[in-house]
Amino acid sequence: MLAIVGGIGAAVFFATATLCSSRSSRLIPPSSVLAWVMLTGMVVTVPALAFVGRPHDVTGSEFAWLAISGAGNVVGLLFAYSALRIGKVALIAPILSTEGALAALISVLDGESLETASAFLLAFIVVGVALAAAAPDPDRQVVDGPGLRPILFASLGALAFGASLFATGRASATLPVPWVLLPARLIGLVALTLPLALTRQLRLTRRALPLVVTGGLCEVLGFASFALGSRHGLAVAAVLASQFAAISGLAAFVLFRERLSRLQLSGVTIVVVGVTALSIVRS
Repeated sequence: MLAIVGGIGAAVFFATATLCSSRSSRLIPPSSVLAWVMLTGMVVTVPALAFVGRPHDVTGSEFAWLAISGAGNVVGLLFAYSALRIGKVALIAPILSTEGALAALISVLDGESLETASAFLLAFIVVGVALAAAAPDPDRQVVDGPGLRPILFASLGALAFGASLFATGRASATLPVPWVLLPARLIGLVALTLPLALTRQLRLTRRALPLVVTGGLCEVLGFASFALGSRHGLAVAAVLASQFAAISGLAAFVLFRERLSRLQLSGVTIVVVGVTALSIVRS
């Protein structure tokens, strides 16, 4: 039961964060969105460290995995926000959800064996992304439309998330969840929030404030919810958490009146089905 609750909770939190970011990134620059999201996450994460205590005997390799996990998360979010600023949630979210598939691919490059079913599903997902990218957008302006930029940004974001997810898996095997959450927030604070604030380039509007705060909270809560669920059933939690893409797309259709062409919808459906099936196979 906890695996189901944790997985659904992660999907809802991640979908909420995606929807909030899609709106806030159109009100203020993506770099400012990320800066505020990281600051919010830090405020939530630091108190949690007191409850789990300081880990002992942390090795150099664990520090390295934490650094990769944090940097990959920050870079991935920056690309994701850039994609959501100019692209549709229903198109961007499924591409971002391929982070798990890319983490699996990275694990293969690291020496893990790849089953035939997993290889087929990875190729299936690639076809879905390619189809969604190649299909014409029914709302695209002929002259100044965003073109393939949202797809490119989302793909780069998914790649960064995949590397972060792989490193997070290595680090979380021996470290408490709050300490695994800390590096991304710390890197974002030091590398982005503080420099933007010192150079007076940190932007925030009244409309964007509740969006960036909610997005930052949901990023942390989504990860924590998935971690809780995965301890009681990794397969169930992974499958349900990956459905954040479907939830985001449906919510964007209802809230933002987003429209996709039939080819785009076909590509997105292939990606969602492929990611769900791969989550089951890999778990």
